[in-house]
Amino acid sequence: MNNTKKDTKQAEKKVSSTVRKRKSQQANATQRYLPIAEIRNDTVLLKNGGLRAILNVEATNFNLKSETEQEAIIAGYGAFMNTLTFPLQITIRSSHINVDPYLNFLGEKAQGQTNTLLKEQTIAYISFIKRLLEVSDIMKKQFLVIVPYDKSTRKKTLLEKFFDWLHPYDTAGHAAARFQEFNTIKKKLNERMELVEVGLNNMGLHTNRLSTRQLIELYYQIYNPKTSQYEKIPENLEDLAIDNTVL
Repeated sequence: MNNTKKDTKQAEKKVSSTVRKRKSQQANATQRYLPIAEIRNDTVLLKNGGLRAILNVEATNFNLKSETEQEAIIAGYGAFMNTLTFPLQITIRSSHINVDPYLNFLGEKAQGQTNTLLKEQTIAYISFIKRLLEVSDIMKKQFLVIVPYDKSTRKKTLLEKFFDWLHPYDTAGHAAARFQEFNTIKKKLNERMELVEVGLNNMGLHTNRLSTRQLIELYYQIYNPKTSQYEKIPENLEDLAIDNTVL
């Protein structure tokens, strides 16, 4: 009987180890195709040695502006584009808003409310939001400007891109090279960032550079749209340099 129990436990350990190994292999198989190597110092480091910084731009209602203000914005945008000597990526990201924490908060407030009228109004407001969610999606838009810096401006041939796809691993040599060149390249990236920020601010747009944590959360949400709604990144990741295992 004892031997049977031991054999059963050993079999369970073996199965558990095999499952963990397979999950690790699947994660590595996915991560090897991601272009991101690290995220630190408010900067995204790519496996090919390039750097990316991201600006969040607050939206402005162009239609509510006067004709003079609209013309000034258009002229400012034209002047801004003419000052650029490098490419920019402008992205509008739409995502669902998870209002469950807000509804739970309202529910707790309603239960603790001593005023009967306020309690009934809070419960009615919760019901209204739930009915609204049944017929429509509550979305939020995020306006992002991605500022790049790559060591080489030469475009890769189709054959080079093919071999990069075949061998996407991030080697220790690549990591060491990134570490040595990071401070030098980052200065050049920051110069581009300042130019873009000044140009957008002159148009009346408010901008802020995404921090390390905000970048981690952004890519986590992009690569894990469903999971990120329920599993949040731990608070202790603030100012932490991480690799793409989080993604």
